Amino acid sequence: MFIRISNLHILIFSAFLLLLLLLFSSWSHYESHHQENASSPSRTHVLLLSSWRSGSTFSGQLFSQNPDVFYLMEPAKHVWARMPWGSPETLHGPVRDVLRSVFLCDMKALRSHMKRQSKVSHLFMWAMSRALCSPPACEAFARSDIVGVKECQAECGHTPFRKISEACATYTHVVVKAVRVFQMEALYPLLIDPSLHLHIIHLVRDPRAVYASRKKVSLLPDDLLISNTHNVTPSTREIMSRVCHSQAEMYLMTLFYMPQALRRRYLLTRYEDLVADPLGHLGQWYQFTGLTSSPRLEAWVYNMTHWSTGSDGREPLAIQKNAQMVSEAWREQLSFQEVQEVQVICKDAMEVFGYKVVETEKEQRDLTLDLVLPQRKIKSKAKRT
Repeated sequence: MFIRISNLHILIFSAFLLLLLLLFSSWSHYESHHQENASSPSRTHVLLLSSWRSGSTFSGQLFSQNPDVFYLMEPAKHVWARMPWGSPETLHGPVRDVLRSVFLCDMKALRSHMKRQSKVSHLFMWAMSRALCSPPACEAFARSDIVGVKECQAECGHTPFRKISEACATYTHVVVKAVRVFQMEALYPLLIDPSLHLHIIHLVRDPRAVYASRKKVSLLPDDLLISNTHNVTPSTREIMSRVCHSQAEMYLMTLFYMPQALRRRYLLTRYEDLVADPLGHLGQWYQFTGLTSSPRLEAWVYNMTHWSTGSDGREPLAIQKNAQMVSEAWREQLSFQEVQEVQVICKDAMEVFGYKVVETEKEQRDLTLDLVLPQRKIKSKAKRT
């Protein structure tokens, strides 16, 4: 069973898409003419689209540590924090404006949602950006350095906020991570914007692993906005249902209704596949976005995803994990009852993305049983109501 997409939803979406296509047709000529006469090289823009607790923080670092990339982690967080009374749908417009602003290295829209913006450290999770810890934003590290969060925080937190735009403009690629998008059609204006060259990497994860990870952290402010209750703590069932449905619907909308020309700029990746072959997927992502890797970067990625004990026998650094083991930790952490509940709530998303349902607790605990099915394209249409 696939996600149910109503006829009214499809009709509205189709009309919206037709309008965008007309604009895309006229803007394409303008874009090609503009690029031919531009004095500066074109910049590539990448949106790492995902959801909470889906491995997007690690995935963002695969871009952030590249010396050709200006990366920001979750600038849309400021939109949600500024307007907590909204809903994901009503905030899509402001979120889209902030994304476009960042992609163009113009931080005006972003600053309008921030209470303070005099220093780089006022930006949410700023230290996750290697670009803000190296020239021209900060002179403490070279662009080619692999920069850790703690080192960056210690050296570059007092950088003036204006340096964000200055630094951004010196890179060939701008990459932004976003977990606060619930509808693919909200991103279409960015895909056809002649001033952008946008690629979308959609990262998804096994809902059972997402649920297990959610149990360890508090996401209450965001969960209240997702549920649109604000005063009543939402149930895990409600949040998981919204998240699973939105992730699967965005993929199905792309697969069945996005024009082929735009679909070529969309790439789906499962977190489990990423951690099973991180260097292979790094190469795939870089080919998709026009980036080049290096032995130094690849060595760092390998160390990030494998346990490594030093010669002194000490435990590995906190940042280093056996990522493949972590991706299956839910099989030991969750009770079978919890797994059954998530499988019911997220049944359609699990089928769409190729995650095998466990029928017994024995299957859940048997780590030799692969629960990630070979990725395949869906042949049939999404079920309509």
